[in-house]
Amino acid sequence: MEWTQEQKNIINSTGNIKINAVAGSGKTTTVIEYAKNRPAGTKILYLAFNKSVKLEAIKKFQEKGLKNVTVETAHSLAYKNIVFQSNYKIRAQGYKTNEIAELLNLQGNEEKHTEYIIANHINKFITYFCNSDKLKVQDLNYLDTISDPNARIFVNTFYQYILTQTRLLLSKMDKGEIEITHDFYLKKFQIANPKLPFDYILFDEGQDASPAMLDVFLKQNATKVIVGDTHQQIYGWRFAVNSLEKADFETHHLSTSFRFSQDIANLAMEVLKYKKHINNHQSVLITGKGETGETKTKAILARTNLGLLLKAIEYVTEKKNVKHIYFEGNINSYTYADEGASLYDVLNLKNENRHLIKDKLIKAMKNLKELEDYIGKTEDLQLGMMVEIVKEYGNKIPNIIKTIKEKHVDGDEKEKAEMIFSTVHRCKGMEYDSVRLVEDFISEETLEKLKKDKKPEEINFTKLNEEINLLYVAVTRAKSKLHIPESLMPVDFPESTQINIIKNIPKEEKKSERSYTVDQVREKHKGAYQPWTPELDRELSEMFSEGISGNDLAKHFGRTKGAIASRIKKLELDDFYG
Repeated sequence: MEWTQEQKNIINSTGNIKINAVAGSGKTTTVIEYAKNRPAGTKILYLAFNKSVKLEAIKKFQEKGLKNVTVETAHSLAYKNIVFQSNYKIRAQGYKTNEIAELLNLQGNEEKHTEYIIANHINKFITYFCNSDKLKVQDLNYLDTISDPNARIFVNTFYQYILTQTRLLLSKMDKGEIEITHDFYLKKFQIANPKLPFDYILFDEGQDASPAMLDVFLKQNATKVIVGDTHQQIYGWRFAVNSLEKADFETHHLSTSFRFSQDIANLAMEVLKYKKHINNHQSVLITGKGETGETKTKAILARTNLGLLLKAIEYVTEKKNVKHIYFEGNINSYTYADEGASLYDVLNLKNENRHLIKDKLIKAMKNLKELEDYIGKTEDLQLGMMVEIVKEYGNKIPNIIKTIKEKHVDGDEKEKAEMIFSTVHRCKGMEYDSVRLVEDFISEETLEKLKKDKKPEEINFTKLNEEINLLYVAVTRAKSKLHIPESLMPVDFPESTQINIIKNIPKEEKKSERSYTVDQVREKHKGAYQPWTPELDRELSEMFSEGISGNDLAKHFGRTKGAIASRIKKLELDDFYG
């Protein structure tokens, strides 16, 4: 393999270094070569971001014959050092809100479900503390993590009680009175101030490291290498910090992407320029050297579970002939909240079928309004999304989910999938030949409006930075083709064969056509009655084959859905791609 000069500089470096690597720049390959070039007999630890990355890394190091490299995740390392040497039992899925309320015998007041709201915040406070580098819970101010005004008022009112009960629950875990969580033993590991027996430690995906793990890493005597992409930090909600900025090491860069072409590289750079609206823009250079090949993998990526599920529903409803689809991660995770409540529970609450509700928290709610009040005071975004889906689809949900699950293939048959669905968080580190973005990412227009309408102290700049990062990560999953809504595109971005812009339907036309006369509909959709040219047919065929929905095709071509459906039938596209 021919190395770039940037890669050579890293491979031949000495001392502690940090590597800021753009998407698709071969950072893992570079780090493996770095390990290969260390002196014989040295002991090397490679810290991977999660279990799937760990397994892939073990395979790659073995292929290179590097038997002196140990591959771990932060949690697997902590598990071996803490749990193996104790009688602790693990609570794999963590504690639900109602379980915390029962364990601590929490007391509410005259307001509805106060004990559950308090339990929800205790759960989050524990996560905040366990991922921090602080030694005591009281060294943190939990209010720093709350942005919603209603939630802040609630937490401020009950702060001392939340703090006391948080410490009590942690004490119960520490004494082994109750099962411990994964975050808890990671925290115990950090507090124990471990000395790891390695000469080199290579820390991957450093931009999303927790302060707890960063603290362990920085205190080691080994030569340290931390690698990541400043602009791929998307786990702030898990209290991750951008460790590359916090590590005072010699800086190296990997600015050439072997995943995508210069066109997609240019778009990625333009997306990052959105940060000028939050006063956080630094010039980024990305050189795209990826080669366009055959389209084997197609993916639809969304910012949120809600956006993805709505697009998946649209897809399976329209494309009856599609046999196989795949959701990155566990498919059930898209219909269940972290704490276990399901779409079906929320639907049964709406329908007043209380006897069918399985989740205790949802069952405690009198109606959807009470649930929405709870959501407002806890910032529980997942439950909020479920409520929106239930409002949109109601009793159609069971059959729709059944259809989706029937078409879903297991991970070992992923290559059979005609379309892959994923949120950005679940496809981190992955790539697809063709990518279609759902229109639920932040846009430049939204950023401009926020800056205009709100005072600086009312804007959460950290969160907005992460929202821009999410769009950047989504764009850079594409290898050959990117389909992106016009609203997400930078102004005046040049046309490209690699980037297909899905045109927006004008706001004034978003109302149902049923409110118009036939003549008015014809006037609004003049394009629907213009002849189809060979060029338009080719464009329609290509977009249809990529899985673009009828609704989005109608927007793009400025025609009615009926006109699009008619042309698809005329061209017999369903027989080829349906």
